[in-house]
Amino acid sequence: MPKALIVKEWAAREARVAATPETVKRLVKEGIEVVVESGAGESASLPDDRYQGVGARIATDLPGEWSQADVVLKVAPLGMSAKLGKDEASALKPGALVIGFLQPYRNLAMVKQLAAGKVTSLAMELIPRITRAQSMDALSSQANVAGYKAVLLAAARLGKYFPMLMTAAGTIPSAKVVIMGAGVAGLQAVATAKRLGAVVWVSDVRPVVKEQVESLGGRFIDLPAQESGEGQGGYAKEMSKEFLARQQAILKEHIASADVVITTALIPGRPAPRLVTADMVFAMRPGSVIVDLAAEQGGNCELTRADEDVVQHRVTILGPTNLPSTMPLDASTLYARNVLELALLVIKGGKLSLDTSDEIIKGALLTHDGAIVHGPTAEAAKAGA
Repeated sequence: MPKALIVKEWAAREARVAATPETVKRLVKEGIEVVVESGAGESASLPDDRYQGVGARIATDLPGEWSQADVVLKVAPLGMSAKLGKDEASALKPGALVIGFLQPYRNLAMVKQLAAGKVTSLAMELIPRITRAQSMDALSSQANVAGYKAVLLAAARLGKYFPMLMTAAGTIPSAKVVIMGAGVAGLQAVATAKRLGAVVWVSDVRPVVKEQVESLGGRFIDLPAQESGEGQGGYAKEMSKEFLARQQAILKEHIASADVVITTALIPGRPAPRLVTADMVFAMRPGSVIVDLAAEQGGNCELTRADEDVVQHRVTILGPTNLPSTMPLDASTLYARNVLELALLVIKGGKLSLDTSDEIIKGALLTHDGAIVHGPTAEAAKAGA
């Protein structure tokens, strides 16, 4: 019987957990022995007794559980653990499987350690965006949470109402919200801002998303049509400098009249595109708010600082890097379901069975049989050797 270990995340500001009682119950039903580190779900309002109630065992000897685990389910990348007294990657036995957000581009030392230890790893962010893998798309499930929370943060920091109000003392106009990027996070931000009564304008380099924006009540900002921004897997691609210059000229007028700007533009494996310059910030109304969801990858706004609140020219710029963790219960519920669906691809009949020819497994596979098998990560590791 394979043993799956659910661990308590050690990373700062990480309150999510990779499995919930709901998903543990399913793993147990599939013939998996599930061990949960004590307190693993506490920050997500999931106490130990909830896990015990569905058949999990609470770990008493954490180093021993790590060394014996066949599968480890995580949220954040592996790193140095004070409880283990060693790096988590080095604590795993050869042939073990790790599933989580492994952020290979920023954690090459961890990837090399996994390969050297002959640990197999599946990175949730590498899952291909195909129809069959939608239930495993953790990037989308977590971006949905981030888009929602970004609007609430903006509303809380803005010194005015979002909706139009007609009162005996006069009329208060609706807030104008400009959202940059109409991916999952951007579209959820559109829907949330509209529910709060704001007038919402949306910019995206992919004209195909215009219909989605308008279906949610947003107004699409038309950009120069000479260049398509459609990339692989539904992501935006990196645009030319000429296109970005034309885009910024069009956006500057909208941003200058905005009360709130929410930026969500990301390109996998690359620094976030700079969409909001310092000059554009200085042209904004005093009291306006920017929420930059690309802060972890350098930010879409030139003045963003990750995990800091910056005030420039009376404009507040927020750079949160892990918004899903601020809603840990629902974020964990969604993420755990994504992880479960991927885990069930490699756990069949109570046994681990890794089919490397499967399109999803092949796409998400980071390390296997002592090698880094994900092409771009292997190249980056070789270049940094």
